[in-house]
Amino acid sequence: MQDSTILRRRNAAERRIRHLFRRVRVKHTRHAVHGFKTLIAALLAWVVAGQWAPGGRPYLAVATALLMVNASTVYRSVTKAAQNVLARMAGLTLALVTARLLGPTAAAAAVIVVIAVLAGPRRTADDRLQVASTAVIGLAAAAADPMAGVVPPVLETLVGAVVGIAVNALVLPPLYLEESESAVRGLAHAMGTLLHDMGVGLAHHRLAAASHTWLLRARNLDERLTRAEEQVQRADESLRWNTRCAAQARRKGDPTASEALRALRGVSLQVRGIARTLADNAHGSHADHRLGQQFLDRYAETLQLAGAAVQAFAEPLSRTGSGGTIPRERLHGAIEGAMTWHEAMTGRIEGGTLARPGAWHVYGSLMTDVERLLADLDRVDVHVRRVAARAAR
Repeated sequence: MQDSTILRRRNAAERRIRHLFRRVRVKHTRHAVHGFKTLIAALLAWVVAGQWAPGGRPYLAVATALLMVNASTVYRSVTKAAQNVLARMAGLTLALVTARLLGPTAAAAAVIVVIAVLAGPRRTADDRLQVASTAVIGLAAAAADPMAGVVPPVLETLVGAVVGIAVNALVLPPLYLEESESAVRGLAHAMGTLLHDMGVGLAHHRLAAASHTWLLRARNLDERLTRAEEQVQRADESLRWNTRCAAQARRKGDPTASEALRALRGVSLQVRGIARTLADNAHGSHADHRLGQQFLDRYAETLQLAGAAVQAFAEPLSRTGSGGTIPRERLHGAIEGAMTWHEAMTGRIEGGTLARPGAWHVYGSLMTDVERLLADLDRVDVHVRRVAARAAR
């Protein structure tokens, strides 16, 4: 037991070190790519728009291109470009109208601010602010020469948006698949580790001493779940309108990050329920409702099996575990073992062979949580296998 614990900790430390080096390498590579794409977009926007921009200085086109090329995804660069162009057109149109009616005066600026603030509930605060600032800046130019003051900024904005989108879409468009998969694997590892630690703690009769810590760790899973959801959403968005279509292909039989996250979202509820039930039972005031040690010893084994199943669930199919065992096979082995024990314990409860009958409702709660946890994993795994079978035909 001690040797296996040392080996597990050593493997976990090695995984964390590899993960750290991989994150540093990816971060530096991404910064270099962003710098390269930013330089290309700025130079291209200057060359294209500089031929007809006033004075040959298309600063607005370059600034717009920089905004678009540094969007986190291609989809976001397109939507941001549309919002930017529409906001600038609305601001310059507003400047043209107020300059015609009131001239470049303080009253015109005040009218612009009021109209922009009351532009409607569908516009966000940033959109209204951009409309107002563009209108105020273009107010003087629109009053002096409407066409020369309004048309070139709109054209520069369009050129900069097109250049920024094109560079972002064609030159190594951003993808976040690795980050999302890493976040999901980290979440699964945290849940599996907690289940394993609860199982080991119950086996060593540490329920009263460690139950509060388990509950805190279970509650902290919500933060990891939120971060994983954000990463998965960004990865899914990065696949939209992305020219790197080959990156969408995944290994057959592997769950996508979205599918795995949906299962883990349900698992997190069950893990938190188990931790809460154990903590309440450890510190409850009803002595006749305390769990019997016979049940806790067998439940400890089930928690360790469930922990192994959760940790194996998010692993890619091509990665093998100890002894060359594929994680999918270890997952089903854990599920079958836990289900067999579940049936045996249900029979003991029904037959009245377990002590402390006043704690039957606690037995039922804990066993139901484990059953639902494994059922969630099994349901998604069966779905993934069916998808892989259809893809192989």
